[in-house]
Amino acid sequence: MLYNLYEAQHIWLTPFRFVAEWQRGMFGHPFSPWALAPITKQLAASNDLFLRITQRYEKPAWRIDEAEIEIALDKPFCKLLHFKHRHAAPRNAPKVLIVAPLSGHHSTLLRDTVRALMAEHDVWITDWVDARMVPMAAGVFHLADYVDYIREFIRLLSPDLHVISVCQPTVPVLCAIALMAETGEVSPPKTMVMMGGPIDARKSPTAVNNLAMTRPHSWFERNVIQRVPDKYPGYSRRVYPGFLQHLGFVAMNPDRHLNAHWDYFNHLVKGDDDSADRHREFYDEYNAVIDLPAEYYLDTVKAVFQDFALPKGRMFVRDRLVRPQTIRETALLTIEGELDDISGNGQTEAAHLLCLNIPRERRQHYLAPRVGHYGIFSGRRWRDMIYPRVREFIRTHG
Repeated sequence: MLYNLYEAQHIWLTPFRFVAEWQRGMFGHPFSPWALAPITKQLAASNDLFLRITQRYEKPAWRIDEAEIEIALDKPFCKLLHFKHRHAAPRNAPKVLIVAPLSGHHSTLLRDTVRALMAEHDVWITDWVDARMVPMAAGVFHLADYVDYIREFIRLLSPDLHVISVCQPTVPVLCAIALMAETGEVSPPKTMVMMGGPIDARKSPTAVNNLAMTRPHSWFERNVIQRVPDKYPGYSRRVYPGFLQHLGFVAMNPDRHLNAHWDYFNHLVKGDDDSADRHREFYDEYNAVIDLPAEYYLDTVKAVFQDFALPKGRMFVRDRLVRPQTIRETALLTIEGELDDISGNGQTEAAHLLCLNIPRERRQHYLAPRVGHYGIFSGRRWRDMIYPRVREFIRTHG
């Protein structure tokens, strides 16, 4: 019902958006006779802001001109992408699999991560599919299926592979590598880099952790799981809708987003196009959200944020106990941001306590000063402070 109301709201706003589009052009176009009238800049800026707040945001483009993007493997819920250099690829470039989070945003959120790594690496990434676009015939998708996907991708890209997991996938990636180490089915990854993920969500709990710990599991199933409306290929699939996730993202820092939009309004009035473009670039990505399969989302809430199954030694994947201590040959680098308000300090570092049989000289931890969650994998601090450490770690243990 809630999903249908959301769709109805979008339809109801259509005539208002049409009027706002017309008024933005009338008051903002430089050749309009109204452009020189009093307060027209404010009126044009107001209509522009209304349009941005009420629009639907599609999946952003990768905008990495130096690469040709190839779909190496097309699964119902994920595409494995390969960024092939259009010109000469770096010689002896280490092969890197980036496991992007399936937590509400598109994998393009890791554009900076890909762009930095491409300079000296052969880069592959998981591109998760919006669940509302997956027909019911494809079946359900649990956390165990996520682990299976990662194992399949590692098998495809082995040997001599390096795996980087960002945020949410640190848990299923650790599960996948541990299960593969126990069976010895393929050559293990040379390194695994885990960035800002909830390996042990009991440590330094954030607002995300507190919500999961203060609500019973049944609350999430009753209140956030919806059916996809009939206008989408995934009609009737149970999902955690992207628009609800977006509300949650904004609710974590409402003042910050309100101030950002107020600043955007003022940039438009003053004609500060560069600042306005930076706002648009960030929010075009931030506002583009995807639906998550309900089974996967509920599994993650229970196993990671309520039962703390992995750090307690009670994590099972298809009736097999996950034993991180079986990992011996894969070097481990964990990275956290000092100001991370999504995965608190110590949550990712906990991987070292679980992977106790990796030799000490093959394990490192880095706490990035003055870095928030998104700064771990994007922006200036990622490029200047964190990427050089990742590059050096891969070189050392390749």
